Amino acid sequence: MNIPVLALVGVFLLVAVRQVGNFRFELWQIMLLGAAAVLATGQIAPMRALQAIDPDVMLFLFGVFVVGQALEESGYLARLSYGIFRGAKSADGLILRILFGAGIASAFLMNDTLAIIGTPLVLRLARQHGMSPKALLLALAFGVTLGSATSPIGNPQNLLVAIHGGMSNPFLEFFRHLALPTVVNLLAAFFILKFFHRESFHGAALVHARPELRDPSLAQLARLSLVLIVALVGAKLVLAFMLPQNSYRLTWIALLAAAPILLFSPRRWQLLRHIDWRTLVFFAAMFVLMESVWMTGFFQALLEKWNPDIASVGSVFAVSVLLSQLISNVPLVALYLPLLLHAGGSTPALLALASGSTLAGNLFILGAASNVIIIQNAERHSGHTLGFVEFARVGIPLTLVNALVYWLFLR
Repeated sequence: MNIPVLALVGVFLLVAVRQVGNFRFELWQIMLLGAAAVLATGQIAPMRALQAIDPDVMLFLFGVFVVGQALEESGYLARLSYGIFRGAKSADGLILRILFGAGIASAFLMNDTLAIIGTPLVLRLARQHGMSPKALLLALAFGVTLGSATSPIGNPQNLLVAIHGGMSNPFLEFFRHLALPTVVNLLAAFFILKFFHRESFHGAALVHARPELRDPSLAQLARLSLVLIVALVGAKLVLAFMLPQNSYRLTWIALLAAAPILLFSPRRWQLLRHIDWRTLVFFAAMFVLMESVWMTGFFQALLEKWNPDIASVGSVFAVSVLLSQLISNVPLVALYLPLLLHAGGSTPALLALASGSTLAGNLFILGAASNVIIIQNAERHSGHTLGFVEFARVGIPLTLVNALVYWLFLR
């Protein structure tokens, strides 16, 4: 009996159902149950489980959560929202700005960062303009997923491909091959969202009110943290071109950005109490469960059994989109990349692996970490959520269109 794979299937099914009897499960609880199952049955040793938890990911999320909490509680996020969206005069214009704004920003700030900062922002826009929070949350989720495909630092799996794929200039290669199809896919996301959520695309004119800052001193620190994120990402981009051997980890960016708030705000302990610890638990549990699944060799053997033409763009898309739902996109890329390089994978095939494992996040909730962050943030802030079926009924046709567009541009 393959207990880790059964636990993974159980997690997937429970995410789809979310409720057993009178008890409604949150995503972090479901993943924690999966991790507990493999630990309790001895499928993974406690020390191996601890080593499986990626400290870089955990510290990166912690730092960005601190910045996001300060932005929200100070009122600076609402002020920022007003500056970005006040030009949107209709629901169509607002959703287009969310899709393209999140898409462009996630290419440089990493998709998880935008998911953290963007969730309370779009919830506020939904309340202010009488729109469905579900439509705006979906726009944010699809925007950050698709936008992150265009840059080697847009998400962790792109970073793996950029570092180990042997590209001479990954920033140029990603942009040259993926920028235009990403624009097409963002437009496709707009029209598919409009088809499934007609009620949110009302014809009433939008009126934007300039919000007041709730805590001006905390807002100054939050603004400084945001500037630090942008400046440090910009510096990382420059180093990637000029001195790639002297670059620094994304974790440093998040922790340095959080430092002004943690060091100088008298509200630091209040902010720490309110950050999204549940999502951090989700990720820690996910690393443990995925490591135990990886140790079984089940999916590695499945790839060998299917024996697809692993270097063709079509096969790369099919494998990366489907298996990302089961073992997550980063482990999938870590598994597939050596096989692809051994088979002499071309630059289009490498970019198909990056974009396929990225757009897999649009298929189901568990396909991308940013989806989980958005949903758990939304539940924590407002009680609104996106169910498995609600996400999939839009995500399935969108993913089919996304894969077709990227395939046409990369084949």
